[in-house]
Amino acid sequence: MSLKPSRLHPADLLRLGGYGLRARPLRAVLSALGIAIGIAAMIAVVGISSSSRADLDRQLAALGTNMLTVAPGQTMFGDNATLPDESVAMIRRIGPVTSATATGAVNETAVYRTDRIPAGETSGLAVLAAEQALLDTIGGSMADGTWLNAATGDYPAVVLGSTAARRLGNPPTVWMDGRWWTVVGVLEPVPLAPEIDQSVLVGWDAAGTYLDFDGHPTTVYTRSIDAQVEAVRAVLAQTANPEDPSEVKVSKPSDALAARRATSDAFTALLLGLGAVALLVGGIGVANTMVISVLERRAEIGLRRSLGATRGQVRTQFVAESLLLSLLGGAVGVFIGYVVTGFYAMTQTWPTVVPPWALIGGVGATVMIGAAAGLYPAIRAARLAPTEALAT
Repeated sequence: MSLKPSRLHPADLLRLGGYGLRARPLRAVLSALGIAIGIAAMIAVVGISSSSRADLDRQLAALGTNMLTVAPGQTMFGDNATLPDESVAMIRRIGPVTSATATGAVNETAVYRTDRIPAGETSGLAVLAAEQALLDTIGGSMADGTWLNAATGDYPAVVLGSTAARRLGNPPTVWMDGRWWTVVGVLEPVPLAPEIDQSVLVGWDAAGTYLDFDGHPTTVYTRSIDAQVEAVRAVLAQTANPEDPSEVKVSKPSDALAARRATSDAFTALLLGLGAVALLVGGIGVANTMVISVLERRAEIGLRRSLGATRGQVRTQFVAESLLLSLLGGAVGVFIGYVVTGFYAMTQTWPTVVPPWALIGGVGATVMIGAAAGLYPAIRAARLAPTEALAT
C-alpha cells in the first residue's frame, strides 16, 4: 500500500475552499462586502472620473482642439500668395487628418438686400465660395433652412452667416453681381470660425460659374486625430504648397488641447492613487479574515493533518478560500461600482464610461491581493503540528 498522500484535484480544492466560507457564512459575507465596497469605490471613482473626462473632452472638442487652419501668406517680395487648387486634396491625404475643407474669397463681389441699394453700401460682408463639407468640419449648425448640397451648390443659392443675415434683414433673396440669389439657409454663430458669421456663402461650383471665382482656396480647415495635431501642423505647409511652403500660414493648436492633456494626466494620477488605496484596504480585510479563520479552526487543521493531509494541502486550502473570498467580493464590487457610475452619469447627463481595464483589473487585482493576503495565514496554518492543533 502506498503511503504517498493523494493529490487534491481542482474540483476538490474548490469544494474544500467553498466549505470554509459556507461554514461561517456571516463572516464570509461581511468580509466579501468589505472587499466589494472597496472595489466598488474604486470602480465608481474611476468610472465617474472617466465619464466626467469624456464629457469634458466632448466640450473641449466643440472648442476645436483638433482644428487647424491653413491660409496663404506672402511671397518673398511682399505680395499676397495663393494656395494651389489641389491643396485641399493633398491635405486630405495626410494620415491623421480626419477631414479637410475650404472656403475661397470671391473678390470684388458685393452682396445687397435689393437691387436698389447704392453700390457703396456693402454692409462689410464677404462673399465666400464654400465646399459642401465645410459645415461639419467647422462644427457649424443651421438656424434656419438647409446647407448647400448637391442640388443647390451648382445654382444661384446662398447661405447667410448669422451676422450677415442680421445686417441684411433676413431677406428671402439677395442681389449679387447683377443677379438674384435665393437664400436657402441661415447659420447659427460659428465660434470656431467667426469669419463665417460675416459672410455670404455660395457653392464652390456656382461661384466659378456665376461669379468668376478663380478656384484658389483662401482658408483650409482641417480636423486631425487629437494625439497627432502637432505632427499634422508640422507637415501642413509643405503639403499644401510643396513648391513654396514658406508662403503658407498655419494656425497654432488650440490652448484647450494643452489643457485637455494636462487634465487627462491629472485624472490618471488620481485614479491610480485611489485604486491603490482601495486595493490595499481590500487586501487588509482578506488578511484579517483569514488570520481569524486560522485561529478559530485549529482543531479542524489538526484533524486534517492527523488524517494524512500534508502541509501543502492545508496551505492550498486556505489560499483557495482567500481566492474565493476575494473573487466574490471583487465581482460584486465591480457590479456595484458600474451601477453607481451609470446612475451618477445619468443624473449629470454625462456619457457612462467605465474603462475595460478598470473592470478586468478590479477583479484581477483583488484576486492577486487576496492570494497575497491569504498566503501568510495559509503558511501559519500549515505549520501547526497535529498534536498542538488537536490539543486546542
